[in-house]
Amino acid sequence: MAFLFSLIVLAFAYAICRFLLMLIPPNVPSIDVDASDVLDDGNQTPDNSFIYIPPRGRTPQSETKVQCYEPATMKYLGYFPALSRAEVDERVAQARKAQKVWAKSSFKQRRQFLRILLKYIIEHQELICEISSRDTGKTMVDASLGEIMTTCEKITWLLSEGEKWLKPEYRSSGRSMIHKKAKVEFHPLGVVGAIVSWNYPFHNIFNPMLAAVFSGNGIVIKVSENASWSGCFYFRIIQAALAAVGAPENLVDVITGFAETGEALVSSVDKIIFVGSPGVGRMIMRNASKTLTPVTLELGGKDAFIVCDDVDVPHVAQIAVRAALQSSGQNCAGAERFYVHRDIYALFVSQVAKIVKSVSAGPPLAGKYDMGALCLLEHSEKLQNLVNDALDKGAEILARGSFGHLSEGAVDQYFPPTVIVNVNHTMKLMQEEAFGPIMPIMKFNTDEEVVKLANDSRYGLGCAVFSGSQHRAREIAAQIQCGVAAINDFASNYMCQSLPFGGVKDSGFGRFAGVEGLRACCLVKSVVEDRWWPYIKTKIPKPIQYPVAENGFEFQESLVEALYGLNIWDRLRALVNVLKVLTEQNTPVSSRRND
Repeated sequence: MAFLFSLIVLAFAYAICRFLLMLIPPNVPSIDVDASDVLDDGNQTPDNSFIYIPPRGRTPQSETKVQCYEPATMKYLGYFPALSRAEVDERVAQARKAQKVWAKSSFKQRRQFLRILLKYIIEHQELICEISSRDTGKTMVDASLGEIMTTCEKITWLLSEGEKWLKPEYRSSGRSMIHKKAKVEFHPLGVVGAIVSWNYPFHNIFNPMLAAVFSGNGIVIKVSENASWSGCFYFRIIQAALAAVGAPENLVDVITGFAETGEALVSSVDKIIFVGSPGVGRMIMRNASKTLTPVTLELGGKDAFIVCDDVDVPHVAQIAVRAALQSSGQNCAGAERFYVHRDIYALFVSQVAKIVKSVSAGPPLAGKYDMGALCLLEHSEKLQNLVNDALDKGAEILARGSFGHLSEGAVDQYFPPTVIVNVNHTMKLMQEEAFGPIMPIMKFNTDEEVVKLANDSRYGLGCAVFSGSQHRAREIAAQIQCGVAAINDFASNYMCQSLPFGGVKDSGFGRFAGVEGLRACCLVKSVVEDRWWPYIKTKIPKPIQYPVAENGFEFQESLVEALYGLNIWDRLRALVNVLKVLTEQNTPVSSRRND
């Protein structure tokens, strides 16, 4: 009893000490990142103060500069070079040299790198969100939700669990190798290449970079031509943090350009991660196949948002509007198809219409708009074509949001928040990825029907299912062909950075985030070694040594049954036969044939 009491006291004292240690702030140095040239203080040089009018029908591959501008105002931001194949090869070569040094770094050093980044992000949230907003047209709130929180969560998860999942993992050695130790080791691949999209410029850079660097790799990131201005500033943050921990220069690089730049990156790295459209994803695969470079593809989505008849309608309607309209078409894995049970359909669409009518779009930095501009040129035309096709086939516009004051040069960069009813699967709006602030709402009768509707898509990224019965919601979600499912919520999966993220079908394959994403940046190596070396070593049994004995197959046959027979008596009988063969005088097969 006294011993048990002593253990309890020790455990309590240990817990107290751990708690007190948590109260001591870690020693994390601050970094200084020059942001003087990215702040909109009204004092820009004449070269950076005019309204940019991009040429229509341009061929970016032939251009030598990536022109950058604010989609919400069309104000010019500057330009970056479109790197050639030779320049990309040189950047990757420099990263490869740096990675050989970094591969020997300790997890302590890697964690300090993460802490420095986390400290800077928390202390400069407004700056990071403002830059993301200016470069993509999203609001400050959407930038915080999609850029800051997800990145901080990933860093925190890596700090807490990253090392554990990269340490050797011991596995069962099985019956025949009981005298061996079996393990899986995770070694850096070398240089990872990432080609990322424009919708979340901060997180899309940090997401692959954090996993690659923490697992001992170098990384070269090709940012989108639609978000190069912000990407190049975010690169400064990474450079400053690497320098603060004494990491080799060029371990991380950010490159700019068009298709040629991306193609060059694919052919020169040890793994490629691509976030973008299915069409470009297929091109990436074709190019990667020439060098057998492994690929992770996170492509388009047409996520189903399913609302059963037993939900709190006003609550779910609010979530649905956020899911469809977040970031004014900047949404990553955003809901694009809404299925509502017929019994609550009328109430649901009236609630949604009321919310959408209150939504206004305009310059996001003005601070009074729910939605900002579309990042892609001429994307509003594509959205209008999808809407027109639906209207021609019998759909109706139920509600639209409003516009604030827009400058003449930026009018085409906006699309009004739109609710459309009476839709069906013959309409392009229900089949093609829209990536815009449109809510097509379709009614369903049974759970079986809505599962069939949700699976009637070439995409399979995510889904969200809402029901008053959690069991019912789980049953529906389990039958939907997708890689990410949220039960009675939307997009909560991405805030759980321990979970893998990715899709199936035209939404791609492979996973990033979570254990799977971290280990995907590694060479996964199986290792077997003697358990009790040097006392017990592998020795080839005499009947199957060269030259093989006449009863060699009899020995092997009995050994298999002794190890894997289905009942104990057959295994014991086989084991006796194994011992018998081992004690017999064996004649080599070759000698018997010569006789």
